[in-house]
Amino acid sequence: MASDAVRRLADEPVDHRFKGLPPDAQTAGLTVGGLAAQARGLYDGGFTTPVLTLDADALEHNLTALGEYARRHDLAFAPHGKTCMAPQLFERQLEHGAWGITAAVPHQARVYRAFGIGRIFLANELVDPAALHWVADELTADPGFRFVCYVDSVRGVQLMDRALQGRGAVVDVVVELGAGEGARTGARTDEDCRAVADAVAATETLRLVGIAGYEAEVPGADPDSVHAYLRRLTGLAVEFDKAGRFAPDLEEIVVSAGGSAWFDAVADVFAAIPPLSRPVLRLLRSGAYVSHDHGWYTRLTPFNRVPEEGGLRPAFRLWTQVVSRPSPTQAFVNAGKRDIAYDLGLPEAELVRDALTGEERPATGIRVVKLSDQHAWLETGSADDVQVGDWVALGMSHPCTIFEKWPLIPLVQSDGTVTDFVRTFF
Repeated sequence: MASDAVRRLADEPVDHRFKGLPPDAQTAGLTVGGLAAQARGLYDGGFTTPVLTLDADALEHNLTALGEYARRHDLAFAPHGKTCMAPQLFERQLEHGAWGITAAVPHQARVYRAFGIGRIFLANELVDPAALHWVADELTADPGFRFVCYVDSVRGVQLMDRALQGRGAVVDVVVELGAGEGARTGARTDEDCRAVADAVAATETLRLVGIAGYEAEVPGADPDSVHAYLRRLTGLAVEFDKAGRFAPDLEEIVVSAGGSAWFDAVADVFAAIPPLSRPVLRLLRSGAYVSHDHGWYTRLTPFNRVPEEGGLRPAFRLWTQVVSRPSPTQAFVNAGKRDIAYDLGLPEAELVRDALTGEERPATGIRVVKLSDQHAWLETGSADDVQVGDWVALGMSHPCTIFEKWPLIPLVQSDGTVTDFVRTFF
């Protein structure tokens, strides 16, 4: 059931803020919902290039795949919302069984709350006083709101405690175990984790509710090293429980990990957690699955290792148009770094749609070799591969940086009909 805030997104006017949408929709004074209701065709409905599209069938497939995976493996699921920052997709993730939504920074959590998200897991140590004041105010105003964040240092605990003094709220925290020397955040040693836990226990503003980490940061990550790190993580949870380090009033102990590259390892190791003094919330946080991609995550997804468990489908296509064909081996389309995700590799040409006939064919012999701000440089095998005016669909890597470049994304059915638009908030 969509929240009122999500429903109101349909009332936004279609205007110059949104790339690729039909100019005549603004002239006609249409709202986003009004344009969606017209069910225009992507190719003949006035959309301009470049335009990013989200495949409706692939999106539903991916939402179902991870929701079912989590259920099969008795995992709670808090998908990382920083991937899409799209409240409409958050609601669909919750409809597919998600426990809550993960955030990385306070701004993201504020967006979530604006759209009614009731459980937020912030996968970072939060030491900004203004942000902590906001969290405390949210917890006080809404007793049903659940918020959990990392702690990974004694100093961080001290700063959090100072900021929360007198605010009337207790913030739930999990100790973050670092993934190894040279990895990203997190307390590096078990002794460091114990010291952080002791610092939390000495406060009246924080409550230790679990242990968490991020296995993809294991240096030189491979199945053996990732499993070893996750066993260390769960072992620390067992130790802390036996030592009485978790808050005595907890109803459940949180143990959390899991990006988009190793959720199979998380499922394996979390399944072996022995009974603790209270139920365990085994919390998975994968995010990139929602749209998947045409390159990086296609290669990394755990479903490659466990195909019997399912699979994901790339949901994005960036439709561009050939605007110059200066030689038989070179062509240029009208999308570049301002429109294309390129931090994990150049895009791949997927399809060509003939500007005269509308016929689609595989982009055989066409390769993206370079990006400028507003152009992609194409290398072609022959003069017949592509012509000026043809539409070229590009597949890209890294959902996080695909979503962030497009504030409003058409949702396209298999026949090319645009039936909705996904709003992002970066």
